[in-house]
Amino acid sequence: MSMFELSEDHQQIRDLARDFARNEILPGAKERDRTHAFPMDQFKAMAEMGFMGMFVPPEYGGAGMDVLAYVLALEEVCYADAGVGVVMSVQNSLAGWPILKFGTEAQKQKYLSPLATGEKIGCYALTEPNAGSDAGAQATKADKVDGGYRLNGTKMWITNGPQAEITVCYANLDPAQKHRTVCAFILESAWEGYSVGKVEEKLGIACSGTSELVFEDLAVPAENLLGQEAKGFGVAMATLDGGRIGIAAQALGIAQRSLDLATAYAKQRVAFGKPIARQQAIQWMLADMATRIEASRLMTWKAAVLKDKHWDAPLNEQASLCGQACSMAKLFASETANFCADRALQIHGGYGYSKEYEVERLYRDARITTLYEGTSEIQRLVIAKNVLS
Repeated sequence: MSMFELSEDHQQIRDLARDFARNEILPGAKERDRTHAFPMDQFKAMAEMGFMGMFVPPEYGGAGMDVLAYVLALEEVCYADAGVGVVMSVQNSLAGWPILKFGTEAQKQKYLSPLATGEKIGCYALTEPNAGSDAGAQATKADKVDGGYRLNGTKMWITNGPQAEITVCYANLDPAQKHRTVCAFILESAWEGYSVGKVEEKLGIACSGTSELVFEDLAVPAENLLGQEAKGFGVAMATLDGGRIGIAAQALGIAQRSLDLATAYAKQRVAFGKPIARQQAIQWMLADMATRIEASRLMTWKAAVLKDKHWDAPLNEQASLCGQACSMAKLFASETANFCADRALQIHGGYGYSKEYEVERLYRDARITTLYEGTSEIQRLVIAKNVLS
């Protein structure tokens, strides 16, 4: 593939996702934002299209595509509704990928296949009340017992948390050792001792469920350890690289929708006897939006191509070869989404502040992109570490 030209296959995936998103997702976005209803119908339909296991091999029920195809499809979904898009992102990047990368054959058969086919919903439980940006400060305790482990602790801000049946979770053998003794586990929500805590009311992406997860003497069989014991922090960080590509794609969808709505409004809104699109002040806003989106898209595509190219590389090599590109894409695209949503609302004037107009929702949805899966500040730390190394 040329750096600047999509293959025919990639174009077809993008077009398929675009048609579905604009015909089946966009019409209900306003109502889902109002009711906070989880998009189960859309989830099932996307699963049937292969969008819940895009880079999972067909032998595990996936579509067998690459990360770039996933990015293209996810941007289109998020153009229509970023809340629906983040459900897809978590299913692919945060729940499915670590099982595909680190899971045993038995784990892939038991857990990856139902995730890829959409039979079950997955989530990723890393964040805790006192472990956000400092992800190594895992206080959820994993005690070794006969036959496996026993978990106690609370996770928070878990996307898909209220709906998830399969959870990739992190717990610490010795919290005093911080990241050195973190383990990754695959959990089932039906197990005794696993419960959903507080369900959050959020500023944006309202149709995606977000909650606490509470573990009380949760028995985890030894075969549900994901990867090696005490090596879970590496699993978490490698997973977040791919997750950051997903959030970059989500941000792109929000940004492009903001530009399209602002452009259409500027052409039809008349002030002082002419469309406001003829005012230089408006033209410059649109030009800045379009330029930042183009740069963000190229950075996101580059990160996806690098992730594909180095898919089988050891973790330390992946971090050095892909980590900076993933962080750059996530940083720039997320800040672009916020910029574009802000400019779109400004162009709409007072109408943009009304819930009657879609840009109000885009403004709220954009805000999360600079926070989750690593804040903008964390992305800058990752980038600076690479620059200074």
